[in-house]
Amino acid sequence: MKYQSQKVAYAYFMVAMGLFAIQVLGGLLAGWIYVWPNTLSELLPFNIVRMLHTNALIVWLLLGFFGAAYYLVPEESERELFSVKLAYIQLAILVVGTLGAVGSYLVGIHGGREFLEQPLWVKFGILVAAVIFLVNISLTVLAGRKTAITNILLMGLWLLSLLWVFAFINPDNLSLDKMYWWFVVHLWVEATWELVMAAILGYLMLKLTGVDREVVEKWLYVIVALALFSGILGTGHHFFWIGTPGYWQWIGSIFSTLEVIPFFAMMSFAFVMVWKGRKNHPNKAALLWSLGASTVAFFGAGVWGFLHTLHGVNYYTHGTQITAAHGHLAFYGAYVAMNLAMFTYAMPHLRNRDPYNQVLNMASFWLMTGGMAFMTFVLTFAGTIQTHMQRIVGDYYMDVQDQLGLFYLMRLGSGAVVVLGALLFIYATVVVRREVIKPGPAAVPGE
Repeated sequence: MKYQSQKVAYAYFMVAMGLFAIQVLGGLLAGWIYVWPNTLSELLPFNIVRMLHTNALIVWLLLGFFGAAYYLVPEESERELFSVKLAYIQLAILVVGTLGAVGSYLVGIHGGREFLEQPLWVKFGILVAAVIFLVNISLTVLAGRKTAITNILLMGLWLLSLLWVFAFINPDNLSLDKMYWWFVVHLWVEATWELVMAAILGYLMLKLTGVDREVVEKWLYVIVALALFSGILGTGHHFFWIGTPGYWQWIGSIFSTLEVIPFFAMMSFAFVMVWKGRKNHPNKAALLWSLGASTVAFFGAGVWGFLHTLHGVNYYTHGTQITAAHGHLAFYGAYVAMNLAMFTYAMPHLRNRDPYNQVLNMASFWLMTGGMAFMTFVLTFAGTIQTHMQRIVGDYYMDVQDQLGLFYLMRLGSGAVVVLGALLFIYATVVVRREVIKPGPAAVPGE
């Protein structure tokens, strides 16, 4: 670690991993309720469990992004952060807002809009924290060296923060409500977050492979151009059935099909960089997570997204378990695994140690990735059956759900494996391996 202010990232990463544990445990409880529906039905209803699961996911991923920025920007800019104090104030605001949101959900107070359920004061708190972050990181970059990695990271984080303004707009007209809602949800995960992912991946490839910066930067600009070109109008695949004009069916189908390309480019970029690289970096676990993130993102966001993005297919599959299959694998590959790659790379530096617990860390990768892949296949099959029985044959929703019990049981099992992998990752990253000090040769008197 070259700069003292990079230590701010440690606090962000630790809070993020705590929320990561809560998020996967909440998901496991939700999976349990699918199999045994009356579990905690009065104390903790399913809709609240799902809110905690999805909100914890979004918050810890954002904390990971902020922490990654605070870690890599000083190195890229070749100067200390503008203000360490502001960074800690931002973290405190986000933690208080998170606790406030959870408390309000538990007593039944929420906004009702999926993913944007936070009370108004929490939304304002997030906005204030985002402004603090943008000021802090932008002034750091402006005063130091400018690189493609910091340029792309800043673009992604500025756009991410500006799009949050649409979370405050809640029109009475349901079609308009959904349009503004997707401006946040889609343009975050399928546009601005992709820029953040590309910047972090570029930084890791630079550090782990030793490839020339010029080569990395050329790839990054191509990936970013593809992501923005396809992602912005690709929002149209959410406008198919919400009362918008019919031309969105064609715009959404065409441009969301093109969204596969930036994820393929990102996967190709990672493998080409490793192939070209000359550096035998000691942190093999971080390299595994980086390659795994780009690969799983291509399949989860790209391939599984394409499976039901054309309006003729989406007409039947919309809102089924196929959507859940795509969502789980896409989020895990693109953002969860990329954050975990950054944690794996940075934590040894932040703790001033060599990479540690690598075998356990890599085992956690295979447990989580294997569990998530199995869950995706299970939900895909469940969604295919659900689509046929419910949307084609016309069976009642609850009758169809009864027929999917075996798939939900298998989903619960795969979720347990993912939770085991997540807890193992946190242990391998946070708990320092004890060093065994071997006694040296006995001193010979007189020497």
